[in-house]
Amino acid sequence: AVCLESELQEGQMMEVEVGHHSVLLTHCEGKFSAIGNQCTHYGAPLSKGKRGHTVRCPWHGACFNVHTGDLEEYPGIDSLPCHKVHKDKTFCCHGQLQEKRIKTMGAAVPGFTHTVVLLGGGAASLICAEVLRQQNFPGRIIMATRDDLLPYDKTRLSKVMNVETESILLRRMEFYLQYDIEVWLRKEAQSVNTDEKTVTFDDGSVQSYDQLLIATGCRAKGLNVPGINLDNFLTLLLLQMLTEKNVRFYMNDSVLEVRGQDGKVKEVVLKSAKVLPADVFIVGIGVKPNSEFLRGSRIQLDSRNFVVVDKYMRTNIPGVFCGGDVATFPLTMAKNQPVNIGHWQMAQAHGRIAALNMLDKPTELSSVPFYWTVLLGKTIRYAGYGEGYTEIVVKGKLEDKKFLALYIKNDAVIAAVSLNYDPAVSAVAQRLIAGKVITKEEAQSDELDWLQLS
Repeated sequence: AVCLESELQEGQMMEVEVGHHSVLLTHCEGKFSAIGNQCTHYGAPLSKGKRGHTVRCPWHGACFNVHTGDLEEYPGIDSLPCHKVHKDKTFCCHGQLQEKRIKTMGAAVPGFTHTVVLLGGGAASLICAEVLRQQNFPGRIIMATRDDLLPYDKTRLSKVMNVETESILLRRMEFYLQYDIEVWLRKEAQSVNTDEKTVTFDDGSVQSYDQLLIATGCRAKGLNVPGINLDNFLTLLLLQMLTEKNVRFYMNDSVLEVRGQDGKVKEVVLKSAKVLPADVFIVGIGVKPNSEFLRGSRIQLDSRNFVVVDKYMRTNIPGVFCGGDVATFPLTMAKNQPVNIGHWQMAQAHGRIAALNMLDKPTELSSVPFYWTVLLGKTIRYAGYGEGYTEIVVKGKLEDKKFLALYIKNDAVIAAVSLNYDPAVSAVAQRLIAGKVITKEEAQSDELDWLQLS
């Protein structure tokens, strides 16, 4: 027995310890449930999150069904354990306790030749493969990537120094073998023939497909200035903050030249004529889509060479889908404005939507973007899509490093960013994904009752 029934009213959650495991008790829609309390992403306490029929992680926005523990929104990839409960004035948990669980998945069925090819080894491809098997797709799944690693957590590269390869793999090889997901490493697509339904790779091999997912991501842009051939010139797609002090910004300026000595970077010359001494020069000026191999195909690209998809992650070619950083897609909360959002959580959502629609289970993309980053040892959280905002309402003080900033457009909140103000951003995301408008008047009020789920 872990608590009295009377201690858990409708709509409430309670964290309890059971056998050295943290369990979240919930009372929702007349039902009592016991699920794991630690988010399967990075272990955040879900008891501190926001709840409706789902509980949303206060750190990174992952959502879980309060009755089943099933993952319903990323960036987690595993579901929560769900424990049997007995309700008779006391609330009891039964069964073996665990930290996370994988949804039930099927495998390939001999003789079923339908083939899905996934180009790219990132979040979109992995989730697409997993959802296909969760839905008992019996055909062949091939994931081809130019990387020499199995799919890994790229977000940690920008936040953790000296990370070990094994620690960031999302799934180990045993997983792919168990569920018949073929992974081809160091294999890059060179062209796609949508008439013949084939992909040609850099080693000359050709693979036919019945359905195709393009999830090849982006690469870092280079800097075209004198001096880029120096030894300690680094281009980073994911930049690790190298210091926690002595950070200085030069705004409204740009790099004109990189000067060196003995083959190494010595100083950087700015357009403003300022000369900055440098031991290492790191460039992070955006990305280019990895879509060159699609030139000559009939797959539609936009003016920036991103692949255009609809809310079902379908391209203009039947049977060809696209997701992740390389895709331009309609964002529901922005009135279906075509956007490109290069972020982990959205790529995962793309993979899921693509898989369901490959299986003729019509499902639209409705996710609200949720970002996080670590700067100078502090974690910043952001939800929504703030392009075109006209004003900002701030709760708390920036100088105190504890605040919530709400971005306003057309008298409504379209995005929120916070520092040390959890779980406010998760609450905003929950409201936005439910289609509930947060008015400018609510944002400006001294009371924050609107952050509570209704």
